[in-house]
Amino acid sequence: MKYIFVTGGVVSSLGKGLAAASIGTLLEHRGLRVLMQKFDPYLNVDPGTMSPYQHGEVYVLDDGAETDLDLGHYERFTSGILSRMNNLTSGQVFDAVIRKERKGEYLGKTVQFIPHVTDEIKSRIHQVSEDNPLVDVLITEIGGTVGDMEGLLFLEALRQFSLEVGRENVCFIHVTLLPYIKAAGEAKTKPTQQSVAKLREIGIQPDILICRTETDLDEDNRRKIAMFCNVDRRNVVAFRDVAHTIYECPLDLRRDKIDRLVVDRIGLGDSPSPALEDWESFVQKIIHPKHRTTIAVVGKYIELQDAYKSIYESLIHAGARHDTKVNIIRVEAEAIEDHGADTVIGVVDGILVPGGFGDRGTEGKILAAKYAREEKIPFFGICLGMQIATIEFARNACGLEGANSTEFDKSTPHPVICLQEEQKGVADMGATMRLGSCESILFSGTRASDLYEGASRIHERHRHRYEFNSDYQERLQEAGLVISSVSAKEGLVEIIEIPDHPFFLAAQFHPEFQSKPNKPHPLFSGFVEAALHHAEAEVASPA
Repeated sequence: MKYIFVTGGVVSSLGKGLAAASIGTLLEHRGLRVLMQKFDPYLNVDPGTMSPYQHGEVYVLDDGAETDLDLGHYERFTSGILSRMNNLTSGQVFDAVIRKERKGEYLGKTVQFIPHVTDEIKSRIHQVSEDNPLVDVLITEIGGTVGDMEGLLFLEALRQFSLEVGRENVCFIHVTLLPYIKAAGEAKTKPTQQSVAKLREIGIQPDILICRTETDLDEDNRRKIAMFCNVDRRNVVAFRDVAHTIYECPLDLRRDKIDRLVVDRIGLGDSPSPALEDWESFVQKIIHPKHRTTIAVVGKYIELQDAYKSIYESLIHAGARHDTKVNIIRVEAEAIEDHGADTVIGVVDGILVPGGFGDRGTEGKILAAKYAREEKIPFFGICLGMQIATIEFARNACGLEGANSTEFDKSTPHPVICLQEEQKGVADMGATMRLGSCESILFSGTRASDLYEGASRIHERHRHRYEFNSDYQERLQEAGLVISSVSAKEGLVEIIEIPDHPFFLAAQFHPEFQSKPNKPHPLFSGFVEAALHHAEAEVASPA
C-alpha cells in the first residue's frame, strides 16, 4: 500500500479536505483503489456532542460513527465506504492509551507521548491498511494547522511512520496559502515559506505543495517557492478559487497534473491518465443547467453554511440529474414564528425541513410544513423534519390539539413523537442515539417505493433519539397519512407521505449521507423533480 498525508499551513479553512478528496477522485479515475482517512487533533472523542456552530454538520457513517464533515467529501468524491476506523481524534488516542495503562498493558513502563501516544496513532494507519488489503492508496488528512500545539503528536507519528514503511511509499502534500495583497498588487510567498519551515522543523519535508490562491500561480512565484521550500518546481501546484462548484476542484488540480506528480512520487506512474468524462459532464450540468427551481431550506442553524452541508450537496446532485439549477433559499425557522410562513418563505417550488435538536424554531418548522401541505408545495422532511411533519398533520388534519414531541413538551396531551424505549435512562450524550445504517421495509404502491424503483428493502443511515409514536399510527392513517416504510427489526416508522399532494414525503433517516455526484439519492431526486414540475406549472399558469 502507498500512503499520502495531507497537512495544512498558515490558516484554517484552506480546503485541505477538498484537496485530499479531489486527489482521491483523480487517482480513482486512473483506475487505482483509494481509501481516505481523517485525523483530528481535538480532544472530543468524536464531533457527536459538538454544536454545529463549532463544527458544522456531523457526518454519520454506515457503522454509526459520528465523524467530521470532511468524511462526507471523501464519500462523495470517491467510491470508498468509510467506517469509524477512518476518523481518529486526540480524544480517541488518549482514551485508548489510558485504558491500556489501566489494564497494565505497558508492563509497568512510564507511559509517554513518544513512543506510546505516537504508536497509538500509527496503529490506526496500520489497522486500516490491514483491514483493506486491496486498496492501492490510503490518503490521510491531518486536521488543524502546522504549528498548532495539538497537532504535533500526529505529525511526529507520520514522520516515524514514513521511515518505517519506506519514504518511497509515502507522499507528503502540504496545503498552504498564497495571499494576494491588493495594495501591493502581488501575491506573497512568505507565509508558505514560513509554514514549510515549521513543517521541516518537525522533520517532514513536503513532496508537493498545493498553494491556495485567488489568482493563477506565475512562474516567478513557483520558482521562488520551490527554491525556499526545497521542492521541485513542478511540484508547486496552484489550487485556485473555483467559480461555480466544489466539484470543479479535481479538474482545477488536474491542470497542474497533481495526480501524475503523486503517482510518480509513490511509484505508481504506470497507471493510465484519468478518464474524467463522467465527472466533467456532471460539472457541466451544474454550470450550464437547462432548468431552474427554488427550494427553501427551513432550519435553526441556517446562517451557518456547513450545518446542512450534505443536504445542500444532495440537492446539487439531484439538480444535475434533472439538468436543473437548484436555487436554495435559507429560511430561519424562528422568523416564521414571528412573521408567518407565507411572508417569510414566499413563493418557492419546494420546502425542505432538515434534522436538528432542541425546541428552538420548532413551531416555525411546523408552520412551514403546514404551509407546504395546504398550498400543495412539494415538501421533504428529514429526521426532525419527519417528526415536524407528523406533529403538523396530527394537529391540523387529525384535530389532536396540542400534539407534540416529548422532546419539546414532556406534558403534551398527544405525544405523537416520543423517546425510543432503549433511550430511556441513557445518561451519556455521545454515541448513544440510534446511529448508522439500518434496514427498512418499503411498502409497494407508495411514492417511496416508486422512488426506490420498487425495492422492497433499503438501508439508510440514522441519527436520532425520538421516534414516531406507534400508539397514534392508526389515527393518523385514518386521516390520510400513509406510512410507506418501517424498520425491519423493530417496526418503527421510517417514511411518511401524503398521497393527494404533488410531493409530501418525510423520512426519519438521513438520505443526504448516501447521495453522490453521479448517483443522487432517489428521495432527493424525486423531490427536486417535483419542485421542477411545480416551477414549470407556475410558469405555465395564467397570471
